[in-house]
Amino acid sequence: MDELRELRARRDYECRLAPDRALETFADAQDFLRDRGLLTRTPDCALPSLYEACHEDPYQPGGRGFASWPATKWPWAHELSELPDVHSLDIHRGKTMLLSDELMSLVDPVCRAELARMERADPGWVKVLSHLADTGPSVADDVEVELGLKHKELRSLRSPLQRCGALVARSIVLPAESGDGHVHRSELARFDQAYPQPSGKPLDIVALMGAALRAAVLAPDKDLVRWFSWRWLLPADLVEQLIDRGLAVRPAGGWLAAPPPT
Repeated sequence: MDELRELRARRDYECRLAPDRALETFADAQDFLRDRGLLTRTPDCALPSLYEACHEDPYQPGGRGFASWPATKWPWAHELSELPDVHSLDIHRGKTMLLSDELMSLVDPVCRAELARMERADPGWVKVLSHLADTGPSVADDVEVELGLKHKELRSLRSPLQRCGALVARSIVLPAESGDGHVHRSELARFDQAYPQPSGKPLDIVALMGAALRAAVLAPDKDLVRWFSWRWLLPADLVEQLIDRGLAVRPAGGWLAAPPPT
C-alpha cells in the first residue's frame, strides 16, 4: 500500500491535481501538455485534464457544460489547439483530446485505419467522406447544402466519424454576410486531408495505451476502456500485454501504473 500511496502522490504532482500546482499562465498549460503528451479538456477519467489543472472557480458555480469551465482560463483549450505542435481530435469518446506531436504519431495510424474502415461501412458516412475527397476541406454549412442534408442529418453522420478520428473539425472565422463583424463556423476535413503525411508508425494500440497510462501515472484497470473511442481495437489481454512489454506495472490489485521514469 505504500507503493500505491507514493504513486498517488506522484500522480497528484505530475497531473497537477494539487492546488499548489495549478496552471497559472498559458505557457504553463503548454508545458503541461508537452510533459503529459495528452490532455482531456474536462475531468472524467484518470487521464490528465487541462481544466482540472487550472484549479479555477467555474464561470457559473453549480452550472453544467460550458458554465462549469474555468471562469477566465476556459479559452486555453482552443488556444492550445491553434499551436502548430498541438493536435485536437474528438477521439476521447466524442470529447476533445489535446495531443502532443509524440502522441499524435501513435494516434495517426489508428485514425487512418478508421478512415479506411468507415469508407467501407455506412452509406451515409461514405457520402460525406467521398464528398470531402472531391471538394477538399469544407465549411459544414456548405456540406449540408451540397449534399442536401438538414443540420441534424449532417450532425448525426459526422459525430461517429469525428469520434473515431476519420473526420477532423476545426473552428474557423469568416466575415459575416452582412459585412459587419465575423462569424465562427466549423470546417470539416478527412483525416488524410488534415494530416496528408503519415507518421510512419505502425498501428499499435497497446503502445498508445501505454503512452496514455504514462500521462495518467496511475489508473484503475477498468478505467482504460474510457480513454479512447476505439474500444473494439483493445485486445482482451490488454493489461497483460502492457505489463509484458514493460509499459505498465501492477502496484496493487485492480490498479496499473506507468513504470517509474528512468
